[in-house]
This record gives sequence, structure tokens and C-alpha cells, in this order.
Amino acid sequence: MGYRLDEIDKRIIYYLMQDARDTSAPTIADEVNVSAGTIRNRISQLQENGIITGYHANIDFEQADGRLQNLFYCTIEAPLGEKLAQQILEIPGVINIRELTTGRGNIHVKAVGDGTADLSRIAYELTNCGLEIEKENLIQNERYSPYQEFGPDKPREQVSLTDLISLSGKADIVEVAINPDAPVAHKTLREIGEEGLIDENLLVIAIERDESVLTPKGNTRIQPNDVVTIFSRTGISDQVYQSFTTDDSDHQVEDTTK
Repeated sequence: MGYRLDEIDKRIIYYLMQDARDTSAPTIADEVNVSAGTIRNRISQLQENGIITGYHANIDFEQADGRLQNLFYCTIEAPLGEKLAQQILEIPGVINIRELTTGRGNIHVKAVGDGTADLSRIAYELTNCGLEIEKENLIQNERYSPYQEFGPDKPREQVSLTDLISLSGKADIVEVAINPDAPVAHKTLREIGEEGLIDENLLVIAIERDESVLTPKGNTRIQPNDVVTIFSRTGISDQVYQSFTTDDSDHQVEDTTK
């Protein structure tokens, strides 16, 4: 099973794919209604778990002294393997390898040359590595787009309910980003219980604040922009949801496990 992404993680990925160079943690934080520290913490987690593997510049090589960008469609019978992949990447001019699962042309190699003779040299070196070149084409243009499924439904939509997991029976675990005007904001967990904002079937099991995760206690105070993880034996009701977001919230709880 892969790393489970919640809505904050997905939105981070979307905005970094859109423009990693000019997108800051405070910018993303403003979009998803959490603190910049939380965004930085989430980015670190995504990097540590191999979700974000790097940040790459998109280069127009035709504008760089008229260099040619070529895509080689190659075939290799055995799995490529890390050693051979590294050997191919070390060929001067090779900038990317894409490995498909099976079939002819299962290895795509993108390379840059300063002319047709240079591309012929790269093709020769690929053949020496054991690749059979099926065909090749000059790349005329490339365009990029972030993954839309991770993006906002409309501009500057704020995220309150970040993730919901339905357990056996009616039990749920939900992560909620605390809005500044939420009924629970600025109150301790003890005060929240005494005021009836949560019932005995609900348990706050973690609070993510800036770059740390807190273990909740009775005197722990909920702050705006906290990401609170809640366990409920009877499911997350609209009343519970409104307590952690806003009194007049018209959001609907969506089961993201479907």
C-alpha cells in the first residue's frame, strides 16, 4: 500500500507541479487554510516517502543555441535495472529515461544534441548499452500541466475537511483544518467537552501544528490553522463537523475512500 495522501498533500502536489519555483509554503498555506509551517512539514514528509522526487527546470533547448531534442523508442528484453539505467543516463546528452512495463519500445530515452551527428553518436552509445532502437523522433514542443484531480474545484477554495477514512461499523477517522471562526478555536479540549461541542464517542487523537505533531491532552488548546485528527465511534455528524469548522458551514462530508 502506498503513502496515503490527504487533501492538503494533494493540493501541495498540484501547486508544486504548476510552478515549483515561484510557489512558496505561505502561498499554498493561504490556499488550504493551514499554517506555512504545516505546509513545509508536509512537503518534507512527501519527500521522505518518495512522493516528491525532485524539482526540475523545463528547458527549451531549441532556444539554447538551436540544440535538438530527440526521443528514442527502444526495446530491451530484461528489466532495465538501476545499474544499466545509470549507465544510460551517463551518456552525454541523455536527460531522461522512461521505462514502460512490457512490449516493443518499452524504453523511451530523451536526449539533447547540438546537431544530427551528435544525435547519431547518442544512438550508437544506446545500442552499445544493449538497447534496440525501434524508431526516433525530434521533439518539436512540450507542454506541462499539474494533475487536475489534486487541484481546487474553483479559485482559492479553502479546504476544511482534509481526509475521511471509514472504519468498520460506523467509526470514522477524519482530519480537519481548523478555521479561525470555528467554535472550538482558542478553546482547550476540556472546555470543548464541557461546552458539549464534542461528545463521549469522539476522541481527538492528534494535532498537527506548524512543523510538529502534538499529543492532545485536556489542557491542549485548539488553535486556528491546526490540522486535527478526530476518531468517532459513531461517524462524523454535521454537528461535529461544524464545531471544528464554522457554525454556518455548508460543506458536505465526502467519503474519499470510494
